[in-house]
Amino acid sequence: MTPQVEIAGVVVERQDAHDGPAKRRRWILQIAAAIFVPLMVLVIVEGGLRLVGVAFSTSLLVPCTVKGSPSSCYNLFFATPYFPAGMVQTPRLYSIPATKPPGTYRIFVLGESAAMGDPDSAYGFSRYLEVMLRGRFPAIKFEVVNTGSVAINSHVVLRIAEGLADQKPDLFIIYSGNNEVVGPYGPGTMLTSGGMSMPVVRSSIFFRTTRIGQLLTSLGTKKREWHGMEMFLDQQVPADSPLMQQAYSNYEDNLRDTIRVAQAAGAKVIVSTVATNLKDCAPFASMHRKNLRRDDLKKWSALVQQGIDLDAGNSPAEALKQYQAADAIDDGYAELEFRMARAAWRLRDYKAAREHFLRARDLDTLRFRADSKVNEINRSVATSSRVALVDAEKILSDVSPDGIIGTDLIYEHVHMTPEGNYLLARAIFAQIAPTLPKGTQAAEPPSEIECERLLALTGFDRWRLANDMFGWLQKAPFTNQLNHSEQLFHFAGDAEAPNENPNNTVSQYQWAIVQHPDDPMLHLRFGGFLFPYNRNAAAEQMRMAQPWDGYPMFLPDGTEIR
Repeated sequence: MTPQVEIAGVVVERQDAHDGPAKRRRWILQIAAAIFVPLMVLVIVEGGLRLVGVAFSTSLLVPCTVKGSPSSCYNLFFATPYFPAGMVQTPRLYSIPATKPPGTYRIFVLGESAAMGDPDSAYGFSRYLEVMLRGRFPAIKFEVVNTGSVAINSHVVLRIAEGLADQKPDLFIIYSGNNEVVGPYGPGTMLTSGGMSMPVVRSSIFFRTTRIGQLLTSLGTKKREWHGMEMFLDQQVPADSPLMQQAYSNYEDNLRDTIRVAQAAGAKVIVSTVATNLKDCAPFASMHRKNLRRDDLKKWSALVQQGIDLDAGNSPAEALKQYQAADAIDDGYAELEFRMARAAWRLRDYKAAREHFLRARDLDTLRFRADSKVNEINRSVATSSRVALVDAEKILSDVSPDGIIGTDLIYEHVHMTPEGNYLLARAIFAQIAPTLPKGTQAAEPPSEIECERLLALTGFDRWRLANDMFGWLQKAPFTNQLNHSEQLFHFAGDAEAPNENPNNTVSQYQWAIVQHPDDPMLHLRFGGFLFPYNRNAAAEQMRMAQPWDGYPMFLPDGTEIR
């Protein structure tokens, strides 16, 4: 019995001195049970799902064989946590030898579609870099692995770096920042939930990589199809949205963590700023400032229309005055900034034009281009992390007419032309060459013409690229741009059938293949060219491009190559 004592005529129970610690222990045990029992159940369920083969591993690499040799190959399920069912995007498939051969210098390129090399990764900057290094330093075996992929962003790039950390990397090249708003977990995405803080994002990613998470996600998600940039038309995010600050913060955190992962793996790092088309890429969408009164909007619209009419009448100075008057009413409308930029450019005030072009990009509410803040982060993080910086934005601006990047270097909004890719690769080469092992001698990189011979960038391929771009530009959101007809006109001539003799094209491919017979991309593109002329020869070339043993290869008409 509990001892009793009478105090002031009231009988109360006397607490034993040992009851307090005992109760605390019971509370601790109850709390521990509440946490660890469900956790153990989840672990058991997760293990059971893995054991019976429910869902799949989302690790970056899986074991495979390439020409009979053990390798690590890209896992086709890696990107599933970041995309809805049916919309998973993959990079150009790659494999990495399980054993790194002596004398090998292994480079990994990280980033989105611009890093991958769209519209064709065969002529991305990583390919130019590869032939530069191979040509100038033949004693070293260079492995340049491009992991860039469409629609990803820094949340995915970090996971890719983590997956590559144990592959004995020598160098990571980071060219990233275009998709921070529209990519997974960005405030303007339609791929996942968006605009979340970093702890929530990383918890969500972890959950979706588990078998339990994949199972629950699949039960609650309808399968959809990928329709490119037009899917994001309703995902506008103004520059002054509080969600933008979260996006910038997440990008900086991911970039710093990616660099730390690379450095911990013993690799050097090069961070690049992102170049975007300013002069020939009008904003995709614009929004008026909040609380703009109706009568002010009416005045604004009248002034802009007067400016448009004056512009059409070849009076850019008078047009600019009307635009500036409208800008005084609402200075947040991206399309107006673009009109002011073009008027200033026609007046040969290139400094003012550049400032307006930059502001037009930064105000664009469909955020498919890295803005000024993203490039500030790239520069500051590279400096504070003590890694090499390649300023692609400055490099391409410096060689552009009037210092403003246009379609001669970037096709549409972010994807570089062969010349743009060459210039970026040359700048990266200049960073790498002095750091190579002793006994190698730094040299000038090959010319663009030399590189393009080695890449077999033929007249046929230039036509194919222009034709692809002509097709892209006939879809939204490009069709919504005020200079859409000018863009189509620019590519229309190049998209006409090539006049290059097919035998000449064959000779160019054959020469390049003789220089580097183990280059799978050369065989793949050669096979694509040969298909209309010689189906069997095309199949043979494409077999030699097989990324790993057992991976099915198909001819352009969909027939599997056996």
